[in-house]
Amino acid sequence: MNDQITIGVDIGGSHITSAAVNLRSNEILPRTTHSVKIDNKASKEIIFKNWSMAINKTIEAANIVDMANVGFAIPGPFHYKTGVAMFEGGNDKYESLYKVSIPDELPQYIDSENVTLRFLNDATSFGVGVATQGKAKNHDRVVVVTLGTGFGSAFIKDGVPLVNHPEVPESGCLWDKPYKSSIADDYFSTRWCVARYQEISSKKVSGVKEIAEANTVHSRQLFEEFGKNMADFMMPFLKKFQPQILVMGGNVSKASDLFLPTLESELQKADVTIGFEISSLMEDAAIIGSAKLFDPTFWNLVKDDLPNL
Repeated sequence: MNDQITIGVDIGGSHITSAAVNLRSNEILPRTTHSVKIDNKASKEIIFKNWSMAINKTIEAANIVDMANVGFAIPGPFHYKTGVAMFEGGNDKYESLYKVSIPDELPQYIDSENVTLRFLNDATSFGVGVATQGKAKNHDRVVVVTLGTGFGSAFIKDGVPLVNHPEVPESGCLWDKPYKSSIADDYFSTRWCVARYQEISSKKVSGVKEIAEANTVHSRQLFEEFGKNMADFMMPFLKKFQPQILVMGGNVSKASDLFLPTLESELQKADVTIGFEISSLMEDAAIIGSAKLFDPTFWNLVKDDLPNL
């Protein structure tokens, strides 16, 4: 039935992907996934036209023109309760949407008589999706991290992300927490890997895949440092929350075989025992997680706890 079909949307820096999700089975409907490339430096009108292009294709494929419930997995800074984007110049993406109310302005571009929009942080959406469909669904306490352009995270208990809770860091996020000379986001992201590799090898690379494939003394040093740093940073949060499994996603996680042994070894030395999963769901997890915003039970649990990041 159409009231069980929701659209999940994953907003990335270079593209948008939209798909219809069956809330009864938490599965993406076949042939409803559509992606559109995005110039995040474009005007508000062009960005909205491109976003709606993907969403409208999904609406048509799922035949839900009469009512479109759309859940967004979207990065911060963002006011998730109100749907107001807070991207500024320093974020280097979507600056034309700064202080724009997405619920007020995007629906006019969407081909549906009734449009309702809800929003969840992209890393949180990924975490909810993983806890719903991945190996983590068999565990009641899950920590999820996304390692890519930035450092995303989510603390999931019984399938619900914790934001304001004594067992998790402020806002349920790790990216902005202090680490060494800066914050965690500066150490657990692609840019740290690229910068650190150039520092120790004098070679400039474009991304983590290139470093992994190099298989040199310097690349091995880098991933060992990455694993040690991650264990050092994550240890107090893991000890406090006591998760059974840590799930990783994002492009850096694809090189996990090079840093995970060190991470696991360092945690074991500190008597932190935890399982690991490298999620294969990737984008689908964020789409499933954002669609769950229209599951009445899930929505009632999170609606009053959505952060401003």
